[in-house]
Amino acid sequence: MDNLILALGWAGLYGPMALGAIGSMIGCALAGQAACGALLETESGHGRFIGISAMPSSQAIYGIVVMFALNRPVTVDNAGGLFGIGILVGLALMFSGIWQGKCCASVINVSKIRPEVFGMSIAPAAIVEGFAVFAFIFALVISAGIPA
Repeated sequence: MDNLILALGWAGLYGPMALGAIGSMIGCALAGQAACGALLETESGHGRFIGISAMPSSQAIYGIVVMFALNRPVTVDNAGGLFGIGILVGLALMFSGIWQGKCCASVINVSKIRPEVFGMSIAPAAIVEGFAVFAFIFALVISAGIPA
């Protein structure tokens, strides 16, 4: 039983980075596909399309930082905390990256037709980023209470 508990602790330690990276990959791919389509349909503004398609990559960075904050020897006493924080923040970062990629794809699709709305249309993607930041900060704060 102890081996299972320790394995879950290790999964929680690595989970934020892995799940955050998965969300970033999917989100960047969704936005990147929209950017590629927009490149064919527009004569200018290509840089902002490519730039906005990288916006979901921040979730992987948040996951790496949380992983370092959780990094400690995994014991039976702290495995539950590592698993709970790591997996839950990892899932939050993963879903945030995916949905932010969908928001960014929408930004690209609308602004290739009406470039003047680019600034306003990026707001939903920024709001999704805000929720990722909340999960990130809360994980850092709570991780301080896990025994080493």
